[in-house]
Amino acid sequence: MESDEEPGRLHLTDPRAMRALAHPTRLRLLGELRAHGPQTVGMLSELVDEAVGSVSYHLRKLAEHGFVQEAPEHARSRRERWWRAAHVLTGWEPLEMLADPERKAASDLLRRAVLERYQQVFQSYLAAEATFEAEWVRGTASGDRGFHLTAAELQELRAELEALAARWQQRSDPDRADARRVTLIYQAFRRPE
Repeated sequence: MESDEEPGRLHLTDPRAMRALAHPTRLRLLGELRAHGPQTVGMLSELVDEAVGSVSYHLRKLAEHGFVQEAPEHARSRRERWWRAAHVLTGWEPLEMLADPERKAASDLLRRAVLERYQQVFQSYLAAEATFEAEWVRGTASGDRGFHLTAAELQELRAELEALAARWQQRSDPDRADARRVTLIYQAFRRPE
């Protein structure tokens, strides 16, 4: 694993790390730490509705692969352990995985786990949508478009989408009184024929 050129982004290459992150509870814990900042095991246990022992185990596995780290500056005593996400983003390049069956299998496993997490997040949004103010529902977008592109154009689209997401990430500020957590999920791929 090494950092990408984008600050705070971890570039995955190790299939063991990919398999470790592919666990649904670990994906959720990492997401909660990124969204809410440093937390104790007990706080995370409540957020993800898992037993403290289970959360502690999964945090150790995440730490073993560099996804999370302890945040001792938040502890009020020697017994209290706080954790933080080690990076803002995690990414990997599927093209890098194609030549190695172990890495390809790990990448596929992680992508499927991430897709399942996206589905869970969107389902929880749909369940809560009726409780949101109209202005928040008006801003919701969901859809698909079909294009006929060359491989080079698909790569250009990917770069533009990543740049757009990075620009909005920089604008993000959880301390603004009127700001709420928003999730952006985008996909662009050639459809199998």
